[in-house]
Formats: sequence, structure tokens, C-alpha cells
Amino acid sequence: MGEVVRFPSQAPQTPERLWRELVGEELHRERAARGERLKDVAERAGVSMQYLSEVERGLKDPSSERLQAIAGALDLSVRELAVRTVRPEALALAA
Repeated sequence: MGEVVRFPSQAPQTPERLWRELVGEELHRERAARGERLKDVAERAGVSMQYLSEVERGLKDPSSERLQAIAGALDLSVRELAVRTVRPEALALAA
């Protein structure tokens, strides 16, 4: 009979974070940095305060239209939001 080859055990990897969680964190970070209230940003974006809160907490996955409205209410483009979400160090480069 042949020799049994053992594969090295792999430590369980932490699951990759969801896009909606990363986007939500960045939206919250920007709103907080601007000193804005949920209510004010939600009104400008045309969404409810509850909805914006759920987006910021990564509980809702907004459509591209709603994401554009929320980002725009914070003077961000969707592209800029995406870059910040993927590469947080881009914030330092922009400053």
C-alpha cells in the first residue's frame, strides 16, 4: 500500500468583509468627519434616516441610484467612494 501524504493544515481564514459593510463604514466615516447628522444627509439624499443608518451599518445593500444619491449628499462621487472603500490609504494621498 502507498504512503499517505498529509496536507498541511490551514488555519481557518477570517471571512472577507462584505462590500456593503465597507461602503457603509466609509459613508459613516465621511459623515462623521463633516460633523453632519443622519437626518441632514438623509434629507439631501432623499432617503429615510433609518435607511441611511442601515446602509452605514452595512445592513442594507443600496442600489446604484441610492448609493449615488447618498454619496452625492456627502459631496462624493460613487467612484471616489469606491476608491476610498477599496484603498483607505487613498485618503492620505488625496489630503
